[in-house]
Amino acid sequence: MATDALSPEYREEALQKLRSTTEPGGQLDILIVGGGVVGAGAALDAVTRGLKVGMVEARDWASGTSSRSSKLIHGGLRYLEMLDFALVQEALKERGLLLQRIAPHLVKPVPFLYPLTKRFVERPYVGAGIFLYDTLGMTSGNSRGVPMQTHLTRRGTLRAAPSLKDDAMIGSIRYYDGQVDDARYVANMVRTAVHYGAAAVNRLSVVDFLREGERVVGARVRDQETGEEFEIAASQVVNATGVWTDETQAMVTDRGQLKVRASKGIHLVVPRDRIQSTVGMILRTEKSVLFVIPWGRHWIIGTTDTDWNLDKSHPAATSADIDYLLEHVNRVLKRPLTREDVEGVYAGLRPLLAGENDSTAKLSREHVVAHPVPGLVVVAGGKWTTYRVMAKDAVDEAARALDEKVPESCTQTIPLLGAVGYKAAWNRRHRTADEYGIHVVRVEHLLNRYGALAGEVLDLIKAKPELGEPLPGADDYLGAEVVYATTHEGARHIEDVLARRTRISIESWDRGVSAAPVVADLMAPILGWDEARVEEEVRHYLARVEAERLSQEQPDDVSADAARLAVQDIAPR
Repeated sequence: MATDALSPEYREEALQKLRSTTEPGGQLDILIVGGGVVGAGAALDAVTRGLKVGMVEARDWASGTSSRSSKLIHGGLRYLEMLDFALVQEALKERGLLLQRIAPHLVKPVPFLYPLTKRFVERPYVGAGIFLYDTLGMTSGNSRGVPMQTHLTRRGTLRAAPSLKDDAMIGSIRYYDGQVDDARYVANMVRTAVHYGAAAVNRLSVVDFLREGERVVGARVRDQETGEEFEIAASQVVNATGVWTDETQAMVTDRGQLKVRASKGIHLVVPRDRIQSTVGMILRTEKSVLFVIPWGRHWIIGTTDTDWNLDKSHPAATSADIDYLLEHVNRVLKRPLTREDVEGVYAGLRPLLAGENDSTAKLSREHVVAHPVPGLVVVAGGKWTTYRVMAKDAVDEAARALDEKVPESCTQTIPLLGAVGYKAAWNRRHRTADEYGIHVVRVEHLLNRYGALAGEVLDLIKAKPELGEPLPGADDYLGAEVVYATTHEGARHIEDVLARRTRISIESWDRGVSAAPVVADLMAPILGWDEARVEEEVRHYLARVEAERLSQEQPDDVSADAARLAVQDIAPR
């Protein structure tokens, strides 16, 4: 088995490595707390500098904010209006790196229309803004990785997006950004960090930090799968827990804290045929912007921006949230969308640096790194696109406190697993399809999810042809992908597979209910589940879906939160 495979056997080995850190000479250089995009990025950054690195995540990789984004890699066009040129330029530099070098198999260019509604004045103003956006993307020394803007007349706009009302615009500007399956990216980055030597374990929560006087020297953790508790020793601890930053900091100190506010954003998933368009759209609302984003055989519509002070593990979308998005997108569509058109709904929390302003829409998207007490580095704020810079800055701060000289960050030159050889694999996809006796569309699907590692999934099908069958209610995904998620990508529960290793929970009409028993049967022999355990896992997943559906019928956050919390985080043992 590959050394980077996040298998059940690897998890046991990594747990043992972390336990041994309290022995003489076993101490980690850096322990990363938090397995979202910034935590995984920090683990990869630190380990590729030659440091001894551990990473722990209380739930699943990317189970919080990092799997519930708009799936965009972008500079943030609206930040130009705020004159935040530095943030936009930094993000566009990262977009170019991700598209071309770090993860071309996972990050793809995606076209958008910016509709124009006012004659004469708007086109030059917006055009200049998007030209600046395009130009800032070229100043980093890298190619932008996406085409430049194109101006379209009303007729040209309607040709590109026939579903738009004839009077919805007087023309448009087409521009490009990047798109990513956020959860898949994070799992891939964790594997890449493990490939370089990091010890990474999910379902391992921090219950306290270890102290010597004022100094933090590690953490006490609990294995959520077994209930075992043990200590991990580390010279430096990096807290990359996003919206949980305040809670994890409070275990150590109430001095010099970064304050993070959670802003809820919800997204709807609708079938591709409900909106006739070859491009995505960005629309103005009275509060922010609304994206209509192409997503395979679907559209993602989002997002909202509202304060959230309830359960952070399972933010809930309300009926009012869903109606808000439908109302705004329907203002420009010839055929309005209804609740019956909605396949999936998901809600996520942005970790915003709190300021004096009451509106989360106006809080900073820039990040901050702090060293509130010796041995503890905290990184907070920022945006998904700039995770690599946040990770680098956090590790830089931790490295300054280490005794030995630590090399500079090199992650801008480190492709994720599956990136090297991806283009060659794509070019020979027809031959691959012939060799494995599988349709080329399936091969393309696998290449866009696994890159050059797609052959490992295809080999599972070759050895066991029934794994080439699609999952019930989710034709895009194969049984082999469930097996691979469990043997190579750290999946421990049905939810891990249906909500994050695949996106079946938001892409299928039944939200994965019909696929759940098949997924459980495929995972069972790998994870050692008996029949009772399989039944419990399925029952838990169905209850989770029911709780989410119920929460989305509630009128407000409090009642939606209560409905969602009726189900535990993971299947009880």
